[in-house]
Amino acid sequence: MFGHPNSAVPAVEASVGVPTVAVIVPATDDPATLPSCLDALRRAGADADRVVVVREADGAGPAAARNVGAMAADADVLLFVDSDVEIHADTLARVRAAFGVDDGLTALVGAYDDAPAAPGVVSRFRNLLHHHVHATAAGPAQTFWAGLGAVRREEFLAVGGFDAERFPRPSVEDIDLGMRLIDAGGRITLDPELRGRHLKRWTLRSMLVTDFRHRGIPWVGIMLRTGRSSSALNLGWRHRLSALASLLALGGLLARRPALTLGASAGIVALNLDFYRLLVRRLGTGKALAGVGLHALHHLAAVAAVPAGVVVHLVRERRGSQ
Repeated sequence: MFGHPNSAVPAVEASVGVPTVAVIVPATDDPATLPSCLDALRRAGADADRVVVVREADGAGPAAARNVGAMAADADVLLFVDSDVEIHADTLARVRAAFGVDDGLTALVGAYDDAPAAPGVVSRFRNLLHHHVHATAAGPAQTFWAGLGAVRREEFLAVGGFDAERFPRPSVEDIDLGMRLIDAGGRITLDPELRGRHLKRWTLRSMLVTDFRHRGIPWVGIMLRTGRSSSALNLGWRHRLSALASLLALGGLLARRPALTLGASAGIVALNLDFYRLLVRRLGTGKALAGVGLHALHHLAAVAAVPAGVVVHLVRERRGSQ
């Protein structure tokens, strides 16, 4: 059902007050990036006995795989690491330190670093966007992130783990988990210095499909189902205004009103100046300009997901009542 890395790594002895940490890596799709992920875990000093690589699960999705890993792990804290992430060398030390000094900490989430591995404008833009969103949101968090996130095993099990039935494919299962942890009285912290390098390659199509179908629509469903809104991470006011400006810019293009298009575009740049400076530093001016366009498309996909999410929610509610 689950496997361990082939090569042993030095064990880390736990001392009084220092929690034990088990690393859970979902790998049911046999990802090509898995060896790089495991090599990074070894370099970080991960105990081979506490690295659980889940290759099979009831359901192919990462939610089910992570649940299998959590049940197999014997540790105080579960550290979930996606198979396309290379953790930094200090990751395990930071996790142990955070949970060791704060008994009230339920979960800790990190961020991608600003040096994504995959080439191409779309891949680098998308990974840098995720980095920037998390890097500028340090402190108390309302959601969990399973790409690089740790949670106390006891509290994870108490809320039922990831909802693999509702989220059989990669989606917002980690956001859903975070909300349930908060509802149960838990506390989540985002530490942007807890970092990993993202290895994923993105295409324009995969980015838009993810933003619309796998993230936007189910996130709308969560808000409608729970009856509450969220301003967490990329639902903050800056991102909502950017989405509105992107919609106005598109409207200006379609209506052939250049003044509206230019004004809305200027608004997008003003709202996201720090992020675009990051793109210039990492991509150069030309590719950073392409990044501005990709950012607008990202927001438009999110906007389109709102009415679609409402329709999907209403259809499911109707089916559930029959």
